[in-house]
This record gives sequence, structure tokens and C-alpha cells, in this order.
Amino acid sequence: MKLISRRTFTRNVALLAGAGLLPVQSGCRRKAASSLIEGVQIGVQSYSFRDRSFEEAIDAMVEVGIDSCELWQGHIEPRGLEPAELRRWRLKTPLGFFEDKSSKLEQAGIRLNSYNYSFQKTMSPEEVDRGFLMARALGTDVITASATPSLAPLIDSFARKHRIRVGMHNHAHGDKEDVFDGPQDFAAAMEGNSPYICVNLDIGHFVAAGFDPVDYIARHHQRIVALHLKDRKKGMGPRSPVVKFGTGDTPIREVLQQLKAGKYPIPANIEHEIKGQPAMEGVRESLEYCRQALA
Repeated sequence: MKLISRRTFTRNVALLAGAGLLPVQSGCRRKAASSLIEGVQIGVQSYSFRDRSFEEAIDAMVEVGIDSCELWQGHIEPRGLEPAELRRWRLKTPLGFFEDKSSKLEQAGIRLNSYNYSFQKTMSPEEVDRGFLMARALGTDVITASATPSLAPLIDSFARKHRIRVGMHNHAHGDKEDVFDGPQDFAAAMEGNSPYICVNLDIGHFVAAGFDPVDYIARHHQRIVALHLKDRKKGMGPRSPVVKFGTGDTPIREVLQQLKAGKYPIPANIEHEIKGQPAMEGVRESLEYCRQALA
């Protein structure tokens, strides 16, 4: 049997793979292209790909060309469980499970900028604590959360324990109490708590609730851990639909230019929620809009 050198073997494997003559093995995937544009890290909230599994969402990010991700908990946790069953899953699942998910993102060249684990009043303290352990096992020191201002002290106690920042996510709720809509709600959550209580600013919802994201970012960028990029109309609250980038009132271009000019290290995550538009199409269009806005 004639032996061949390692260099020759590697070259032959590469030629076969390039010709499509080798099967794709588990764990062997293409790497995502860089989505760092003019110094601004464009990412995606994996909720944009909520119609597919964790593995399929990774493939979608690679195909679109985005290498930064805010990971939606629905891509990690089993869907459709009763609250008691989900609580058991959270408390009993070995941390190695989350480390394996982190490895799969890393293999695809995708950096995890945050883990989205939304804290609820129905959660036990152990369940809250577990979210921080999950985030650490996934390889991030940032959690984003749809929570309430009244939960901030409890969340802060665990955030300080684990040294993990928590970005509170805003919506456009209207007249509801104990929700994150605007600057006063963020201020209420941060008052009396540590710097680990931060902001995950959804600029589309912020505009729909009647506020100016450019002004808020200018004054509070040091406490913002991530942005959600989407376009909505002004002042319509929860009734304002999510529309294609550039067709609503959200100053997406101005926000991106602000990040660029200020050199703010804030990941800007595309969150696709346009009804009727396929996720791949919507995320691609949004990414291209960001490229043009930062050119």
C-alpha cells in the first residue's frame, strides 16, 4: 500500500469536498461571513427564525451571512411544555447540554452576543438562578429579558452573584402598569440596583411607544447591551404594525450611523416580525438595508 503525505491527503479531501463528492458530516458546516459593517456589529435575534429548529436557525444565519446572534430561549428550551414541566426541564437539564449548543454556534463561526431568557413573576428563585447558569454555559455574560420593572431587584441579586448583565427589553404596551415601554421604566428598574441591570433597547417598539431612540442612545449607551432593529410607526403603541426597514418611522439609519460615529460596542440585532414575509427574505433585506445605511 502506497502511503501519501498529510498535505496530499488534505488537498485531495478539499478537492472532493469542493466537487460535492463527500457527504456532509455532523459538526462540519460552512462558517458564517462577517456581519461587522463599518465597525458596527450587525447580528440577529434568532427569534427571527422561530419557524425552524436550533440547527436550522444556525444554517439560516450562515446562509444569510450573519455571524453574531442573540439566542432566543425558544431555540434552546422544548416548546409546548406545561409550566411545571418546563420548570423541571430548566432545573434538571445538565449544563453540558448548553455547552454543546455553544459549540455548534462556534463551529458555524457565530458569536453569541446574548442569551434571551425572559424572567417571569411565576418563576421560582431557582429558575431565575438557572437562567444565569445557562447563559454562562452558553458562553455569554449578557442576558436579554422581557420582564417587569418590579422584578428588577430579584434579577439584580442573581446578576451580581453571577456577574452577568441583564438587558431589560421594552415593548409598546400602551397604558399597562409594571411594563417596560420607555425611559421612565428603564430608570425605575435601574434605580437602587447595580450596573448589572441594563437595557435591551428595541428601537421599533420605542418609537411606537412615542420615544426617540437616537436621543436615548446618546444619553444611555453605556447601559445598553443590545439593540433590536425593526421598523414601526410613531405613537401607535401595540397597534403599530412591524413594517419593512425604511418604510416606518423608526430612525434605523440614524441609529446605525450613531453607533458608527460613537464607536459604541453595542450589537444591533435584526428582529424579523413582519407578518406574511418569509424570515430568510426579511432578514436578508434588513441586512442589506444596514449595509447601505452604514456605507
